[in-house]
Amino acid sequence: MVRFTTKKIDSLTLGERMKKLRDERRLSLSEISKSTKIQTKYLEYLEDGVYMKLPADVYVKGFLRSYAIFMGLNELALIKQFEREKGIHKNIKKVVENDGTSLPLGFSSLVITPKMIIVSAILLVVVSSFIYLYMEVNNFVSKPRLNVIKPADGSTVIGSSTHVTGVAEKGALIFINEQPVLVNEKGEFSEDVGLKPGLNVINVKARSKFNKEDVKSVSVNADFQSVVNEQVNSEDVNQVDQAAPINPIALEIYVSPNPTWMSIEADGNLVYSGVLLPESVQTFNANEKISVTSGKGNETFVKINGKDLGILSSDNGVVRDIVYDANGKIEDKK
Repeated sequence: MVRFTTKKIDSLTLGERMKKLRDERRLSLSEISKSTKIQTKYLEYLEDGVYMKLPADVYVKGFLRSYAIFMGLNELALIKQFEREKGIHKNIKKVVENDGTSLPLGFSSLVITPKMIIVSAILLVVVSSFIYLYMEVNNFVSKPRLNVIKPADGSTVIGSSTHVTGVAEKGALIFINEQPVLVNEKGEFSEDVGLKPGLNVINVKARSKFNKEDVKSVSVNADFQSVVNEQVNSEDVNQVDQAAPINPIALEIYVSPNPTWMSIEADGNLVYSGVLLPESVQTFNANEKISVTSGKGNETFVKINGKDLGILSSDNGVVRDIVYDANGKIEDKK
């Protein structure tokens, strides 16, 4: 005797699933909207299955990603269910509009046989494989796409740092002067780079998953004198104000011999995060304390209020949260 088994199938739609999760966690639509930045009306459309009132699919997929992250769900599962249900909605709408009064053109005399189905399937597999292989070979032999948007090559920057922004091929690793930087899912990157007076060369490198590289070099001239003149003029204007506060901590920091990523916090506020070039001396002020994080502790040099304290740390790797006050490194005085 043949035995039949039953399997319970989750028949909840995407909207029913979202509403059930919200009820279980006792969340309101406004609370979810505030945390995910999704407008309340779009959350209502998703829960009610009113897909025709939603914006373009690319935005809806972004909504579902944000929703999945907030709820701790699998974003791909939500997106696939949305695509499947929206396709069903479209097919139902076509059937209703057609109302059975007309037939698709060209099918009256066409007889589909099993042989035709098999041949079509084989052709589809062959074409898909060819396209996939072509794309993989093309990616393997070609350099990754890289475009440095700012700063412009040959430009002049007023100050001791500049903001490097650009976009690269998705999945590529980005390095600025051999220091890795963060890249978002679109391939966009943005990083501060400390400069030395005069001419600076910033090398931006993209590396694909096949280890193919593309390098763009940008020359930037750093004008420190204009900043000094502005500071002097500001001091002349305000010198009558005897009650003006003076920062008790002045930290000077530079790296040698290699470019190094750096993060500086003054009195608990992040004031710098980026790559320092060799010989680029950066100065930061604070009232109580300054915290320094460096990618290379033994290649980072520090001065406090003009006193040379030497290297940040003897470690040759990343050192975090080294704290200084007006008298020097705090941990050294314990």
